[in-house]
Amino acid sequence: MPMQSPAQMTFLIVDDVDAMRRSIRTMLKLINYGRLFLEAANGRDAWRIVEKGQPAIDFIISDYNMPYLTGTELLHRIRLNRKLRDIPFLMITAEANMEVVAEAAEVDVDAYMTKPFVTATLEQKITELLDQAAHPGQVTLLLRRAQELEEEGKLDEALAAVAKAGASSPTLSRPFREMGRLLLKKNDLPNSLAAFQKATELNRLDVTSYHGMGQIFFQMGRIDKAIDNYSRAMTISPRHAERALDFARLLLQQDKATEASRVMRLAFKINSNDPDMKERLTRFCADHGLHDLTIKASREILKQDPGRAKVLGYLGIALCKKGLFNEGVLTLEKAAAENEPDPELWIALAQAYLAMRMTGRAEKWAARAIRMAPDNEKARAIYDACL
Repeated sequence: MPMQSPAQMTFLIVDDVDAMRRSIRTMLKLINYGRLFLEAANGRDAWRIVEKGQPAIDFIISDYNMPYLTGTELLHRIRLNRKLRDIPFLMITAEANMEVVAEAAEVDVDAYMTKPFVTATLEQKITELLDQAAHPGQVTLLLRRAQELEEEGKLDEALAAVAKAGASSPTLSRPFREMGRLLLKKNDLPNSLAAFQKATELNRLDVTSYHGMGQIFFQMGRIDKAIDNYSRAMTISPRHAERALDFARLLLQQDKATEASRVMRLAFKINSNDPDMKERLTRFCADHGLHDLTIKASREILKQDPGRAKVLGYLGIALCKKGLFNEGVLTLEKAAAENEPDPELWIALAQAYLAMRMTGRAEKWAARAIRMAPDNEKARAIYDACL
């Protein structure tokens, strides 16, 4: 397809280090690449620029490891958008280790380049990507067509296109990975599993296929195999929060709370700069009885952002579950005052005060919960116990 001259393109440079953004901009000017340059200090700001489309972005050069939204998370959003998915994307990394390579492949990054680099290397990479975009190979065209057919709801036709891609390049894992994903979407578990297994035979770092096999084995009731495949996926690429939650959920179903806590601690560490994701992970821990981790995570979140009222509730309930009632009820009282009316918080307060033999306060909170949720058996039982 026809491509603009690099000199006329709008480049978006994404890096949380200001000096690095300036350096890349200087390199581009030296080789006369770029009519307009936009910059973003993280993936979240970059996504806003790309999504807005004013001006339209022609080429993205992005760092891998950034706060709020990483380079791969930014690319994932772009790939999901039909209008934006074909923007050439050059990833810059500090090192091309197993995790980086696997995560880049997972979101189909066009190319990546390790720091430090010189102007000639940058020019070469950009030239290669523009040539790929202008002259896509057969596999690329077939997989693009499969994606379009899938979006139109034509799964059988999409599978046929993916099968052609696999036949034309039988040593590539991606067509088999896509085949497995589409078959899983059709709930064809045996054939989906076979396709994912073929993908991992061709590429031992195909983390998406390991994740897919984990899902299939779980649906088949083969929990040990599911855990094994989720574990492989997490080992290769631990950043994916959804993968961590799925894996931890499986471990808890097998009464492996220690192992689940380890997975969640890793997820917290990886998402340390994303307060929204940390709150979501904390909610998971609270819902699944990981009280020690809930307390630790909640304290860290509230230290950074005291205004997160829901996290106060998670903390208060976890403290009470651990028998730390004095601090727990103070925290829950504060959470009840700062949150929208929430019978679950009121019931937790009633339970805690009843355990402390402070029946008057227990009765007050239980009665409040009953007024909002008259059929709540737990609130009614606490109220009756106070009489």
